[in-house]
Amino acid sequence: MAFDIDMIKEVYASMGERVGKARELVGRPLTLAEKILYSHLWEGKPSQKFTRGKDYVDFAPDRVACQDATAQMALLQFMHAGKPKVAVPTTVHCDHLIQAKVDAKTDLKRANETSNEVFNFLESVSNKYGIGFWKPGAGIIHQVVLENYAFPGGMMIGTDSHTVNAGGLGMVAIGVGGADAVDVMAGMAWELKFPKLIGVKLTGTLSGWTAPKDVILKVADILTVKGGTGAIIEYFGEGATSMSCTGKGTICNMGAEVGATTSTFGYDESMDRYLRSTDRADVADAANEVKEHLTADPEVYANPESYFDQVIEIDLTTLEPHLNGPFTPDLATPISKMSEAAKTNDWPLNVEVGLIGSCTNSSYEDISRAASLAKQVADKNLKTKSKFTITPGSEQVRYTIDRDGYIDTFNAIGATVFANACGPCIGMWDRYGDKAADGPRNTIVHSFNRNFAKRADGNPNTLAFVGSPELVTAIAIAGRLDFNPITDKLINEEGEEVMLDEPRGYELPPEGFAVEDAGFIAPMEDGSGVQVVVSPSSERLQLLEPFVPIAPDSLKNVKLLIKAFGKCTTDHISMAGPWLRYRGHLDNIANNTLIGAVNAFNKQTNFVKNQLTGEYGAVPDTQRAYKKEGIRTIVVGDHNYGEGSSREHAAMQPRHLGVAAVLVKSFARIHETNLKKQGMLALTFDNENEYDLIQEDDTFSFVDIEEFAPGKQLTLEVTHKDGSSDTIKVNHTYNASQIDWFREGSALNMIKKENA
Repeated sequence: MAFDIDMIKEVYASMGERVGKARELVGRPLTLAEKILYSHLWEGKPSQKFTRGKDYVDFAPDRVACQDATAQMALLQFMHAGKPKVAVPTTVHCDHLIQAKVDAKTDLKRANETSNEVFNFLESVSNKYGIGFWKPGAGIIHQVVLENYAFPGGMMIGTDSHTVNAGGLGMVAIGVGGADAVDVMAGMAWELKFPKLIGVKLTGTLSGWTAPKDVILKVADILTVKGGTGAIIEYFGEGATSMSCTGKGTICNMGAEVGATTSTFGYDESMDRYLRSTDRADVADAANEVKEHLTADPEVYANPESYFDQVIEIDLTTLEPHLNGPFTPDLATPISKMSEAAKTNDWPLNVEVGLIGSCTNSSYEDISRAASLAKQVADKNLKTKSKFTITPGSEQVRYTIDRDGYIDTFNAIGATVFANACGPCIGMWDRYGDKAADGPRNTIVHSFNRNFAKRADGNPNTLAFVGSPELVTAIAIAGRLDFNPITDKLINEEGEEVMLDEPRGYELPPEGFAVEDAGFIAPMEDGSGVQVVVSPSSERLQLLEPFVPIAPDSLKNVKLLIKAFGKCTTDHISMAGPWLRYRGHLDNIANNTLIGAVNAFNKQTNFVKNQLTGEYGAVPDTQRAYKKEGIRTIVVGDHNYGEGSSREHAAMQPRHLGVAAVLVKSFARIHETNLKKQGMLALTFDNENEYDLIQEDDTFSFVDIEEFAPGKQLTLEVTHKDGSSDTIKVNHTYNASQIDWFREGSALNMIKKENA
């Protein structure tokens, strides 16, 4: 039986009436995304039509999920909310703090020793506040959610950008910062600008070497890393219904890489099969009773151009396997063009490591298809040329593939099976020890979702390419980036030419899933007596102090901290990897603030000018010097600033150190919200060419901050070193409630005030 089945039935019980009312208000047939959004309004039954991309709307999500790196800060904030228990079903998953180095058993043992303090903290807070706890080794949050909690037509939020993975089971699942999660856990409304809608029509069917991963790699090629910003992507068509549920999850998972609010698919038989195979027949039965509400109205898919803001069509029959990268997930190369592209760009052809798994591609289907290729190594007398690793998505998947012999198949080709955790996908891969920064130029291929510089192994010279598990496996066997398994032959150990057969696998395990200990720990019914202890001398955890509001008079003579050049993701603002150990200690992790951002004036990282001394130094050190003197600062950035993960640390750290404002050409959605939640100014140039006006020694004054209001531009006077100045207009997207967050110092301060 499913977790929270009564809650799911309640959602379905009200869905028909709410969808009907929404259809009446909107005056036309509805997309699936609209049905889910309108049936999860905070007010309950819809009473007005909302304008896409304009209206801020209060929603009531069904559940919250947190991973251990972000859960620390989210729960430290929730402890200040004054609530005895979470208001909606909530879970914490320990998956980010397990470093991949040796093998699953060794690495998990080490993680339980080195991060024991954090795991104990998360378990005790979960126990106290009624939160389900998934212990280290249980699996990656998004795979565990798909197997246990996701349900068609539901709405959830999670403190990780890849929460969107649950769209594979027909949810609207959205990645948020911890402060947003705290709102919902505290029983308050969750605010989101009503998304625009992108429809992706999938025709034909996948076959041969092409996989669901190739669909999203192609979509990333079309939309780029910011083309989905502010939108929900809804997939439909015969190609969608022909795909497995976990394949749909893969596509939704990487929707985060195009900036989409989330992605989703309509309910179909593949979801029914998956629910029943994961011991949730009760959810499948309930969904089947309301299935007309769990997909778009027929008119929508028949004439999508009339209902979506943008429509993309992809023919799966002609879609090629792709490799995307390096350094960005939207640089797409069909496998037939890789040889030419690699030579043109001088990409190293020798592939040192192939890695499969992660939250994006660790289903039974993915593993079984990859294993069918691994088996051919012995059958065809081949030898794997690259190192090869597997990261299972959950203990349930790991146990089942072990039972079915796939781990033995991988072991036979010399592969390493890492722990059921994020590992290399998020930089928790001890590939080079402490020498990663000076690592050699090399190529790796993986089935993960992100491939920013230094993302996997900390080496800025590693070129990472993203592909399907089966293509990654084939390339690892061949050892070459330009290997095309559709056309190319390999020379086996006897000197014979052989070709790899097309991958084969199973949508679901023929003998069903199995597991001995899934890793779940239920909370106490009454946790009021649980004591949560944080040592004042801890390097890993630090109780939070409320942020003090940024006073208007402190917004005069604001100094420039850094003008970031080009791509500035949350990895650049607050690196992961070894820094994950400090995710629960704000002051310690603040020492990595913006150390990956490129200074526009010298094209170096972590090397900025201190206007007080004229000397150059590390960004955090320079900012602490300004803070010591009571001087506020501003960060200037380029397009899609804050692209990447949901980590609110990228907003909390600058706020903690005294940064007052971030002014950029455009924001990634989650990061803009996180800045607002922490009581900062998130601003965009009215004329983005004025980015070029900003000079290294500039001082900024917010001349009309007292008139801060929804829809009203702000004016900045920028004074240069030579005494000249420019006056520029900047835009913002704050509504009245968000301006209150700024004036109170943070959204959390507002929650505490309202609860009091």
